[in-house]
Amino acid sequence: MAEFPINKWIGRSVEFKGLKAQYLFIFCGGLLVVFVLFIILYMVGIDQWFCIGFGVISASVLVWQTFSLNARYGQYGLMKLGAVRSHPRYLINRRRIARLFTRKKEKNEKHT
Repeated sequence: MAEFPINKWIGRSVEFKGLKAQYLFIFCGGLLVVFVLFIILYMVGIDQWFCIGFGVISASVLVWQTFSLNARYGQYGLMKLGAVRSHPRYLINRRRIARLFTRKKEKNEKHT
């Protein structure tokens, strides 16, 4: 039986054949989805050669896309892209400049 090196060090992310962190989960989940779609198409009664072609092409595209994303963005790249999308593009502040530097009085303060 073949042995595949899997990184199990403490504090380091999981790596398998160059795929790191979330890309490994995307890869496994994507292959599982392709397999389930293949089974559903075959059970519905669609021609077996179409099902095989669909499975091979979609699995190949998935593998190619996952490895290209891993090479392009790296280990934390997808999380960084998600964080950039959640930030506002610009901030609008319409207060006068003098008001930005003055302190606001609290409502709970007692006047003596």
